[in-house]
Amino acid sequence: MLTGAERYYDDIAPDNTAYVTFVRSPMAHAVIQSVDVSEAEAMDGVLAVYTGENVGLPAVAGFPMLPVFERPQIAAERVLFVGDIVAAVVTETREQGTDAAEAVFVDYDPLPANADPTKALDDGAEVIWPQNEGGNLAFHTELGEDDGLAEAAHVAEVTMDSQRLAAVPMEPNGVLVEPGTPDGGFTVTLPSQAPLGLKDGFAGLLGVDADNVRIVAPAVGGGFGAKTGIYPEYLVAGKAALELDRPVKWTESRSEDMVSLVHGRGHILTARMGFDGDGHITGLNVHVVADSGAYPAIGSFLTVLTQTMSQGVYRIPKIRFTADSVVTNTTQVAAYRGAGRPEATQILERVLDVGADDLGIDPAELRRRNFIGPDEFPYATITGANYDSGDYAKALDAALAASGYEDLRAEQAARQKSGDTKLLGVGVSAYVEITAPLGLHTEYGRVDVLSDGSAEVRVGTSAHGQGHETSFAMIVQELLGVPLERVRLIQSDTAEIPRGTGTMGSRSLQIAGSAVYQASEEVLAQAKELAAKQLEASVDDIVVGDGGLHVAGVPAQSASWAELASAADGGVITHELDFDQGGASFPFGAHVAVVEVDAETGGVELLRHVAVDDCGTVLNPLLVAGQQHGGVAQGAAQALFEWVQYDEDANPRTANLADYLIPSAAELPSFEVSNVETASPLNPLGAKGIGESGTIGSTPAIHNAVVDALSHLGVSHVDMPTTPERIWRALAEAS
Repeated sequence: MLTGAERYYDDIAPDNTAYVTFVRSPMAHAVIQSVDVSEAEAMDGVLAVYTGENVGLPAVAGFPMLPVFERPQIAAERVLFVGDIVAAVVTETREQGTDAAEAVFVDYDPLPANADPTKALDDGAEVIWPQNEGGNLAFHTELGEDDGLAEAAHVAEVTMDSQRLAAVPMEPNGVLVEPGTPDGGFTVTLPSQAPLGLKDGFAGLLGVDADNVRIVAPAVGGGFGAKTGIYPEYLVAGKAALELDRPVKWTESRSEDMVSLVHGRGHILTARMGFDGDGHITGLNVHVVADSGAYPAIGSFLTVLTQTMSQGVYRIPKIRFTADSVVTNTTQVAAYRGAGRPEATQILERVLDVGADDLGIDPAELRRRNFIGPDEFPYATITGANYDSGDYAKALDAALAASGYEDLRAEQAARQKSGDTKLLGVGVSAYVEITAPLGLHTEYGRVDVLSDGSAEVRVGTSAHGQGHETSFAMIVQELLGVPLERVRLIQSDTAEIPRGTGTMGSRSLQIAGSAVYQASEEVLAQAKELAAKQLEASVDDIVVGDGGLHVAGVPAQSASWAELASAADGGVITHELDFDQGGASFPFGAHVAVVEVDAETGGVELLRHVAVDDCGTVLNPLLVAGQQHGGVAQGAAQALFEWVQYDEDANPRTANLADYLIPSAAELPSFEVSNVETASPLNPLGAKGIGESGTIGSTPAIHNAVVDALSHLGVSHVDMPTTPERIWRALAEAS
């Protein structure tokens, strides 16, 4: 990647490649009266024009539990959001595609549009899917009956918006489909986090035998949850490639990406938390309204993860949780870094801070009083989670010590006393999250030692910046002694890997890494048998040495890996398996954020961010720190900057990076990250996930820090993102 030798899908340009350009609806909700493609069809370089009438592809429900919401690959009767596809033009060049798309004329009859999920549930709101029995209610979940608030001496309450976010990967979406290879089928090259699982979907929807379909993901420039599944654009490109018998490519523009790539978050949460006279939690009531977008899919179901994690790191004897996922005329909402878990932590940590302020108890102390103890694990929550291990106070104490918490509070008090207009805020959060959730606890792995003494690792995950090339090779080196530089990772290609779930849900090291670990153990066992035979020794006396195996205590009596593999059947020592962890793991941590708020302008500067995250046993500290830094940056972005906005007619207001504020490194400090380690008993590595922890812990800490800076002036809450305008208005209202 650093030298530019790595190739992304758009770097691949086979001879005779054609290009598909999509015509998208400018209307949020409308009946399609007609689509006139005659002028486009007559233009130079136009090879085909597809509409909902002639594309010949089936509509598909995005999530099996919500079968009524079938999305057509190209809209034929109605458009449901700005960006919905109404036509596709295939041309010899990209430039011709741009011109031809502008020559497609669509006559729309506008319908009322729903942009606000709370209003979409009102009586009289336009029903977007009349065939849905629940109207605009796509999915409902609830848990518990008694919220424990009746026994409380005090009840803290807050309503907050975990605002809609765009994934904004550095590399936008796209696809290249090449017909004819494999014979009678096609090869799909695309930037996916989970390419192996797409094979059957492509085959079935395009009418080709799965054995004749190959899916490949080369280098991928960011995903964050948005690059999973099969997008309609992929299938239209595939249809065109098969019909024209030539490669077809689609490359998404940034403005397309902002409306067509799935969004994340979009939850409005209300929490009421009860406390007794000593600050112990008596119960919790949470209600969530989640925006599902126009074509409800996995995003509608993510409220179940919010529900599962709504107890957090605390002893909460009673919980009542309800959530409504709602159809709106907006871009579909799906998984985005954290996927349902950040929302649970955000509302918990926000209502705890409100409670601390109401009760006059330090926020860190209030958390400590209510932590689940380290001797209580494994711990079954009343929301249905089974925490594997944890020491929540240890992480909090480490974060407080690293931040110099007492000194920060002293500086804050001094500034308040002096009337300084640069207000200091200190925010704390403690979290637990679920990794390898929703059945994602099984993965394929294979290890081969070849006759040249090198090793190959095959896995069903799909690295795109996580460092699997290093971490999986470290496991092989540790168990087999094969040098790191002689271990090659093979992934993301259905011609090489028979099955796999992909990289999502912070699962890869604990699941795929454990598969590599166990496969390496079996390879070692086979190699010991071969070495014992060659060296005329007992298997029990064979140990790993430099470059191979040798007899214990007699290093000179050895066999190299090349010699051992050459003696094996086929010249390779191999083992493959599917590792099953049996369930999810639960990383945790504590964060402290320090902000400075300008009372005169509302401007916020994040001065420091301290993150102490426990992801079980750490294999590679540098890779873990990288995930922490990236996660904290995305969490800070939600707290301070990012916000996908629609007007009341569901027209997007942030459809480019001039209007959608995504921070660069210049807006953020260098984060102070460290780890405590509490091994998971679920896998041989003792590992838990780390990819989403930074995002989950950082957002509420920074959010709390901003409110903390203002609380002595009478401000109890500011919604995210905590923009200068919102802060200025909150201060004006409080004065």
